[in-house]
Amino acid sequence: MTLTGLDDLDRQILYALQQDARRTSSQTIADEAGVSPSTVRNRIQRLEERGIIRGYHVDVDYERAGHQLYTLIVCTAPVPRREELAEAAVDVPGVVRVEEVMTGEENVHVFAVGTDSDDLSRIGRDLDDLGLEVADEDLIRSVHCGPFERFDADGTDDS
Repeated sequence: MTLTGLDDLDRQILYALQQDARRTSSQTIADEAGVSPSTVRNRIQRLEERGIIRGYHVDVDYERAGHQLYTLIVCTAPVPRREELAEAAVDVPGVVRVEEVMTGEENVHVFAVGTDSDDLSRIGRDLDDLGLEVADEDLIRSVHCGPFERFDADGTDDS
């Protein structure tokens, strides 16, 4: 790992973990990279310490779990308070993810799971009480994720 960026091994580790962190062992990554499993474990620890790997999260299919009201609530926050309000929003019951957007008025995206329409209305009111202005609400049908291809050993990286 370089001081300023990621080397090929770091990118290979990130790519493998993004594909399936739960079923990808240090041994598997080490075998593909031609290094020892302890080298991979040490690199993962350094990536975590540097804040590059921020956590390991469960990808929940809320509909299959019996919660069909997985919703994107698009909000507007005053730019000087955007970070503060986004951090506070994640503590609202039912909110499962909050993203800060750097441009535009609709600069906080709140992902929430409601039990019914009354619960979604309560979440909206709670966000409003924090100081977020709700601009739009959309029910989410499904989410698809994949690894960043530039971390793949076959990808390229300009750093």
